[in-house]
Amino acid sequence: MTIIFQLTLFALIAVSFLLVIGVPVVFASPSGWTENKGTVFSGVGIWFLLVFAVGILNSFVI
Repeated sequence: MTIIFQLTLFALIAVSFLLVIGVPVVFASPSGWTENKGTVFSGVGIWFLLVFAVGILNSFVI
């Protein structure tokens, strides 16, 4: 169970890093928001899913 928790936590950190870098780039590009709106929303949805997954898995690890 610990390895699943660690992999999920790593995925959360990786997605967070990608969103921190990617969202400002999307907003800075001239037509980036209209073209990449779905990608940003998908990334945010995955981020929320990972936050809840880490919270649930944390209760099993400790």
